[in-house]
Amino acid sequence: MNKRKPDDEFARINLSYHRADGSEVVVFCPESKAAVATQQPFRRKLGLDIADAALEEKETLVAAAPVAPPVVGQPLSAESDVPATETAALPELAEFHLTIRYNDTGHTYESLFGAYLVGAKHVVVEDPYIRLPHQIQNFVRLCELLVRQGTVRQLQLITGYEDGDQKREIMEKLSELSESLRDADIALTLDFDPRLHDRTITPDSGWVIKIGRGLDIYQKPQGWFELGANDVSLRRCLETSIDIYRQPGRAIGSGTVGT
Repeated sequence: MNKRKPDDEFARINLSYHRADGSEVVVFCPESKAAVATQQPFRRKLGLDIADAALEEKETLVAAAPVAPPVVGQPLSAESDVPATETAALPELAEFHLTIRYNDTGHTYESLFGAYLVGAKHVVVEDPYIRLPHQIQNFVRLCELLVRQGTVRQLQLITGYEDGDQKREIMEKLSELSESLRDADIALTLDFDPRLHDRTITPDSGWVIKIGRGLDIYQKPQGWFELGANDVSLRRCLETSIDIYRQPGRAIGSGTVGT
């Protein structure tokens, strides 16, 4: 709760543990990912006198510098010796595994894997259960993330269906979404595969994002007038696992993908 405070009174708090070899590992809770106090851990004056003018000047420089997005799956540190001019550089991404527990909160598509979609122009989504209204709404959330990132121009969805009536309903709803995406200069294509089982998101940036439950990671709210009904970062999750790894046979570096 302290880490989520709107001011930075507790910004310099680090939670950590030590491995057997003596190395320290800083950890953070998912709820603190979006907290300004965590992302920008500089101390503003909170009715306290800061005697060290040099420290205050340094913190002012850090405050003015843009902050790079955190590497997903890596701990955030409240202290950094990186010069302010270098903080705008994108972090190096790494393969990682994450287990989301039942009733966990603080997870959005952007916080979980948004960094791995940066720079992609073509994204393939394979999920056999983009069928029911709430599942299609999850896909819309993913589309909104891609629109905000601004580089994707082709989006392909491969999904399944139970019968002809459901297939027509899916096509009708996604046709409406396709028209909306066209205004954002994104072409949506839809394919059906009744044998599809795995759930993956594959951007052409060289990564594979594999989610056990696909996009359907959230519990249905108890009511539509409670926290989490609109902001999914506050919504309770279902239990699932996420694995992000490099596409076999592809190298990643400097924004380009090569074999």
